[in-house]
Amino acid sequence: MRTFHLSWISFFTCFVSTFAAAPLVPIIRDNLNLKKGDIGNAGVASVSGSIFSRLVMGAVCDLLGPRYGCAFLIMLSAPTVFCMSFVSSAEGYIAVRFMIGFSLATFVSCQYWMSTMFNGKIIGLVNGTAAGWGNMGGGATQLIMPMLYEIICRVGSTPFTAWRIAFFIPGWLHVIMGILVLTLGQDLPDGNLSTLQKKGDVSRDKFSKVFWYAITNYRTWIFVLLYGYSMGVELSIDNVIAEYFYDRFNLKLHTAGIIAATFGMANLVARPFGGYSSDLAGRRFGMRGRLWTLWILQTLGGVFCIWLGRANSLPIAVLAMMLFSVGAQAACGATFGIVPFISRRSLGIISGLTGAGGNFGSGLTQLVFFSSSKFSTATGLSLMGAMIVACTLPVTLVHFPQWGSMFLPPSKDVVKGTEEHYYESEWNEEEKQKGMHQGSLKFAENSRSERGQRVASAPTPPNSTPSHV
Repeated sequence: MRTFHLSWISFFTCFVSTFAAAPLVPIIRDNLNLKKGDIGNAGVASVSGSIFSRLVMGAVCDLLGPRYGCAFLIMLSAPTVFCMSFVSSAEGYIAVRFMIGFSLATFVSCQYWMSTMFNGKIIGLVNGTAAGWGNMGGGATQLIMPMLYEIICRVGSTPFTAWRIAFFIPGWLHVIMGILVLTLGQDLPDGNLSTLQKKGDVSRDKFSKVFWYAITNYRTWIFVLLYGYSMGVELSIDNVIAEYFYDRFNLKLHTAGIIAATFGMANLVARPFGGYSSDLAGRRFGMRGRLWTLWILQTLGGVFCIWLGRANSLPIAVLAMMLFSVGAQAACGATFGIVPFISRRSLGIISGLTGAGGNFGSGLTQLVFFSSSKFSTATGLSLMGAMIVACTLPVTLVHFPQWGSMFLPPSKDVVKGTEEHYYESEWNEEEKQKGMHQGSLKFAENSRSERGQRVASAPTPPNSTPSHV
């Protein structure tokens, strides 16, 4: 549990710093003379940086372990958070937000860590809870930063100086959490990856092989798209929602921040709920139940996003925002209730690609709908909702030969329709002779629960040892 808490708190810290500027935009834009295009571009920049860093983090987790990846990234990004206090132009503001956004790659280490530390039967709930509580930083920062700003102003600072001083708090949080993860964290249940590799308990894999099996699995790319319009839209909302309520309903900055905070704070229960729903459907209906759960949750999120953009009164807008947040965040939890089963060998790379898809989707939607005067923010929200509904449909194409898909049953082939065959296929004969595939075989045995109610009558595949022996 120590690793669980280190993981989500470090991710939470990165979310706070990445979106710390969003609730202070009404002050920052006056200080730096920002135009709407500058604010929109900064929002895109804040989530674009981690597209690359999440891809790298996936490889780091596979090859070096999540502890090093998380600790080094969070400490290396601390100076960029401090740099926000010294920004003096629109260009500098955009550049610093871009660099801070690199820290969001801690999401990948968080999900990889949970996927290797906990049993597959509860992977949806664990991944959903860790990521959900981390994502909660996007809501917490909507409360924390305006509160820090007001406290500093009351002490005697001017408004244009107060917002700069406030950024020192998340900067120091980066340093503290990086040290704690490095000193207290542990890569795997049995110990740290480097130690186990030296003992020979865990084999060293090749990056080229890990990367190849990740990018050649078509399911990877479908989940990149799906996550782009669940997590991606959540990131987009974190950047625009406070300003949206502030401008559209003429609210005070603090009031708009409180309303905006409820969107991110819903992660406390919404994302774990999505993961738990995925696990529950998996126990009853297997992988097919997990896929249906994801489609339902994400589609409902898109519908409520459309409603949010069309709401004309504050109470209706708040209600629509809350329902949208539950749908989108629960879909994020349900997504990572499935991702760990796509590949065992390339789990880190696939997690990184999926996470990067979230940032790419966010950057794209902000660039198209919220970075110019072509669309009002309200119209942009409705159009974004329509994109969510449309981009969720490819989940129907995801098929596992051993478990089936939303509409098709699993393969009837006695060999190819087994978990062992699916996960062993990522290793060649030479690697199998060295025993490098043993971890995949253990996972295959544990993942038989994804057959759902078929598990009791499913045949044991040839040349494999029954679990009761």
